[in-house]
Amino acid sequence: MTLQLPDARGRVRSYEPRTEPLAFAAGAPFTSRTVFAAAHVVADPYADVSPDAPAAVDWDATLAFRRHLWSHGLGVAEAMDTAQRGMGLDWAGAAELIRRSAAEAEAVGGRIACGVGTDQLAGPARLEEIRTAYEEQLAVVEESGAQAILMASRALAAAARRPQDYLEVYGHLLRQSAEPVILHWLGPMFDPALEGYWGSSDLDAATDTFLEVIAAHPGKVDGIKVSLLDARRETGIRRRLTDGVRCYTGDDFHYPELIAGDEQGFSHALLGVFDPLGPLAAEAVRVLDTGDAKGFRELLDPTVELSRHLFQTPTRFYKTGVVFLAWLAGHQTHFTMVGGLQSARSLPHFARAYELADGLGLFPDPELAEERMKNLLAMYGVGQ
Repeated sequence: MTLQLPDARGRVRSYEPRTEPLAFAAGAPFTSRTVFAAAHVVADPYADVSPDAPAAVDWDATLAFRRHLWSHGLGVAEAMDTAQRGMGLDWAGAAELIRRSAAEAEAVGGRIACGVGTDQLAGPARLEEIRTAYEEQLAVVEESGAQAILMASRALAAAARRPQDYLEVYGHLLRQSAEPVILHWLGPMFDPALEGYWGSSDLDAATDTFLEVIAAHPGKVDGIKVSLLDARRETGIRRRLTDGVRCYTGDDFHYPELIAGDEQGFSHALLGVFDPLGPLAAEAVRVLDTGDAKGFRELLDPTVELSRHLFQTPTRFYKTGVVFLAWLAGHQTHFTMVGGLQSARSLPHFARAYELADGLGLFPDPELAEERMKNLLAMYGVGQ
């Protein structure tokens, strides 16, 4: 059977879904790369909440999805921007998510790292208040037993007046952290409020400050997550890192080449796109573990078109496509998001995401995905 899918030019065309999915079984832990998937949250579709109310989360479905990622050997990066931090999920909800997911990780032996930010602050804040907010969240993550990811802070971006402000805030946090942390540099394409992070809109100057933080605190930084969608810059940063500090790519446009690496090194991964790509991405890394970089690229390169589609501008709304694919794949029973964010992308965007994901064989049950896509099309008035 064919589906009638609308495109970005307002035309409807026929598409014939595939009938057989790719099937990747769970395997041994990875040996050559450390890989995290930044996981989304599943909203409670029966909750009577408004878009600006605290998030109502379906905890059973949310934790089940994390078990799915762990079963394929992936680590879970929890309470990150993929989980709609600052876009529907407030700090109270994030703290509960961290505690629940960390307990689940301990129960199943899964790897987990959790985001530490300042999103409990309302309105402008002084540097001292920003440090205190970071400390509160760091304590929650460390008490849960998870690794901490120090996320970029909107409040700090607004309050800082010079690079030294970043050096002082991050230095304070790193001195008191119990275990080595991951530092996260999220670019303004993901969050416009982070323009000028590290004290400058000049990325060369910002990079120098970023690396100065790491060099000043040996043994306190496990790695960095770079989300600038600039492969050349990430490679340059990676080559300047202190020995023993990992680079976790957050580049959802160039991840195959960055993970594969070159003669001077490679990136590990902490990626939002590995939420929908989980089993396929895990299989690719296991191929890379054998030293077969060509086989790794053959598996992962074809996924880039889907990733670039999901992360097209406005990039911060990539979460909508991620949750849409989770629904089509059967990981949740509905396409509802916290904050009503399911409305953030257009029907042609969904249609293309379905086509690309189906072509990759990402849906465990292609018939279910097709039926759900038909239901969505009917809701928009597209007859079949």
